[in-house]
Amino acid sequence: MSTTTGPTFAQRAPANDEGRLSWPPLIALSLGYFLVMLDITVVTVAVPTIRDSISAGASAMAWVVDGYSTAFAGLLLLGGSLGDRLGHRKVFLTGLGVFTVASIGCGAATTPMLLIVARLLQGAGGALMVPTSLALLAAAYPSRAARAKALGIWGGVAGVAFAAGPLVGGLLVAGLDWRAAFWLNVPVALLAVWLTRKHVPAPVARTDRGGLDLTGQVLGIVGLTALAGTLNEAGTQGWTSPLVLGALGAGVVALLLFVLHERRLEARDGQGTAPLLPPSLFRSPAFSSAAAIGVLLNLGYYGMLYLSTLYFQNERGYDALGTGIALLPTVCMAVVAAPLSGRLTARYGPRLPMTCALLLGAAGFLGWLFAGPDTPYWMLLFALIATGLATPTTVPAATAAIVQAAPENRSGVASAVFNVARQVGNSVGVALFSTLVVTSTNLITGLHAAAVIASVAFFAGALLALNSGRTAKAHNTPS
Repeated sequence: MSTTTGPTFAQRAPANDEGRLSWPPLIALSLGYFLVMLDITVVTVAVPTIRDSISAGASAMAWVVDGYSTAFAGLLLLGGSLGDRLGHRKVFLTGLGVFTVASIGCGAATTPMLLIVARLLQGAGGALMVPTSLALLAAAYPSRAARAKALGIWGGVAGVAFAAGPLVGGLLVAGLDWRAAFWLNVPVALLAVWLTRKHVPAPVARTDRGGLDLTGQVLGIVGLTALAGTLNEAGTQGWTSPLVLGALGAGVVALLLFVLHERRLEARDGQGTAPLLPPSLFRSPAFSSAAAIGVLLNLGYYGMLYLSTLYFQNERGYDALGTGIALLPTVCMAVVAAPLSGRLTARYGPRLPMTCALLLGAAGFLGWLFAGPDTPYWMLLFALIATGLATPTTVPAATAAIVQAAPENRSGVASAVFNVARQVGNSVGVALFSTLVVTSTNLITGLHAAAVIASVAFFAGALLALNSGRTAKAHNTPS
């Protein structure tokens, strides 16, 4: 079987074994990730304003909100593969360019169709940025201690961006206009481009490229996009809708064909086209467990974040800005938790931070069982703070685990797998919890049922994290 080496960098950002960081590369790569994650949630509180502004129907608004995540999830594997193949910095900058142009299109859109297309292009740009930014980060900080700290900050920025979306959206809608949420991306993206070109080292072109796995690319895109679309539409149209069932069937068939195709390519043992996603990666307990944790993490946290937004707006009567402020505790926790996770991962490895954080989150979700029509806000603080601490603590540790478990020349694909897993979890959580609310007698009953499911998901993730560490040790023990 042929072996390959990862990208050789012409220069590396200085980072020594004691874990000291060079900040410019980290800032450049974090800015891109910040934009991607912010735009997943920034429009959620602006839906009524956007709907009235461009005369959009319910279905169109569902795609304005969810089309971004659908394109993002469907193209992530392609983004990671292109980065591994063509160079991570080149693909990252391309993604920034696509995202910037699409943001301008969103801000200038005057019809639902134009806004939906621009949002899909935003998702495509994000899919090019996220896996390549992580691969660039891993290469820029070769020291394991420095890399873990950098991942903590990088993950913290993303956690803040995702959770701050409703607050930022509320502030912009209240003070300016919904279009400002998209115009804001332009100067930040341009700054990220300048910093990346100046401070992030460019990889030397690889000389071991095989043929491009076009069949795998197409099957992966169709399968993931259809699955994401299924989960997005199920929340509004129901699981028995012909559109939902058709998309689900297409997605399942495409993904099954994808797995069979990738297994066939890998079985050739390095002869001809290399597989887009080698199935052998999942033989690593650390890799497969981290991917599963990504699903469970987003299913619980972001599914509950969606319901908590509905709770504060529909049940408690908060406006967009008030809802953003009410969710502020869960945002603030990411500022502390993610850098702390990086330090803990650097010192103890990813297993301990993941396990402890997921157990804390499992307990935190049960705090939502106290939520009612007139529950004092202070009684919900434990749920907000505990889950706000748990999620951004888990993300950097799980990211480090999946990247460490993959070969260096597959770091882009490894990052893409983790982010695909998280996006699937996000879509499943929102669709599942939306269904619970619709089928329950009232929103509170559905919220309580969702809180229990989220708690179970985090507890299962903690068991996976704990077991993967033991399995990895046993696997590495000489017989």
